[in-house]
Amino acid sequence: MSDAPVTRFAPSPTGFLHIGGARTALFNWLYARHAGGRMLLRIEDTDRERSTQEAIDALIDGLKWLGLDWDGDVVYQFQRAARHREVAESLIASGGAYYCYTTPEELAAMREAARAEGRPPRYDGRWRDRPASDVPPGVKPVVRLRAPLDGETLIDDKVQGRVTFANKDLDDFVLLRSDGAPTYMLAVVVDDHDMGVTQIIRGDDHLTNAARQMQIYAALGWSAPAMAHIPLIHGADGAKLSKRHGALGIDAYRAMGFLPPALRNYLVRLGWSQGDREFFTTEEMIEAFDLAHVGRSPARFDFAKLENMNGHYLRATPDAELAASLEETLPFLPGGADLQRALDDDKRAKLLAAMPGLKERAKTLIELLDGAAFLFATRPLQLDAKAAEILAAGGRAHIAGVLPLFRALDDWSAASTEAAVRDYASATKLKLGQVAQPLRAALTGRSTSPGIFDVLAVLGREESLGRLEDQAA
Repeated sequence: MSDAPVTRFAPSPTGFLHIGGARTALFNWLYARHAGGRMLLRIEDTDRERSTQEAIDALIDGLKWLGLDWDGDVVYQFQRAARHREVAESLIASGGAYYCYTTPEELAAMREAARAEGRPPRYDGRWRDRPASDVPPGVKPVVRLRAPLDGETLIDDKVQGRVTFANKDLDDFVLLRSDGAPTYMLAVVVDDHDMGVTQIIRGDDHLTNAARQMQIYAALGWSAPAMAHIPLIHGADGAKLSKRHGALGIDAYRAMGFLPPALRNYLVRLGWSQGDREFFTTEEMIEAFDLAHVGRSPARFDFAKLENMNGHYLRATPDAELAASLEETLPFLPGGADLQRALDDDKRAKLLAAMPGLKERAKTLIELLDGAAFLFATRPLQLDAKAAEILAAGGRAHIAGVLPLFRALDDWSAASTEAAVRDYASATKLKLGQVAQPLRAALTGRSTSPGIFDVLAVLGREESLGRLEDQAA
């Protein structure tokens, strides 16, 4: 039998893959890949009212976009309900669990009494040892674990360290509901055992669940997987992460123009560190990742830092690869679908030629696309307010002065157009910028763009001269 670890990512399909879930998936994936193990994917769809096929599709799409693959087929928890019931029934037979006939009204009274006395609400064990003769007619029971009443339940956690829970604070919780449906608590244990999971990595909000699950493992006589409960992600202000901080679905990050490698790099640094090092290729992450360097304090999500990291990845990505990523992402970007329909070989060639200048100024694919808008604009260009102001304040005269020099060029390139503009600026005793800005406004409709001579080269002679003639005095 192989000693390679088996991890699992086990989301509930009640919405999109959110940023915290994505980091959990990444940590499981890296841990497994680092050690030559396997990461399994289990969809925990036992909550039938909230689980939807749309959410399942979104989870799987989010993982694929993020570049996180899994081993084997997707396991759907609900489909294993018969196996979960079988295990519960084996616990009843062994004395590890029992039928409980407490009514909802009695449970409500227990909770009310606990609240009045300042105690946490818990089931009082009233059916733990009652004889069958006390069973009320016509009542469908739940099945509860016969949990230990004293002592402690220990979790030797690879991130949190040694964590203990007093058993008196953990009640006989439900394993099967009155309709025979297994609870999450039981299903998770049975599935992890049957799937051969050896290492659980999940958020530390599951620590109390872990204590209860350890009791199920003990009752069944099964070995429990190793545990690692990672701190949750907080906002930059230290408060629990919410939508205002960036607790969005992974689909939203794609729509905001982030690159998967950049998001992976950012997520791995949320709670895991290797000194002050910021940037890791995926291969370097796999090689370096361990649980020993996962901190116990909540990581802080910093949107500005994510944008800066994404900008680094934009600049570092080869032009052709970045152009391909942009085109692939267009359907998800605002206004991108229209541009995708308009893309032809000529526009693709212009986009690729402009990419060096475009990516230097952008932090996201949206900014990259916005910067490339001049490539796809139709004549006459619509000018933004600043561009119109530049042209109105004497800029058109300079365009008229440069045009004859441009028309006379035998060779059209960034170098030849720059030489012509410098000649004009020298002859008119102007600074280069005083001529370049009107050219920029006329050629792009804006006051900012990639280098103006690169813009002239990418647009080509015919389109450049046409746009300048449209705006000349």
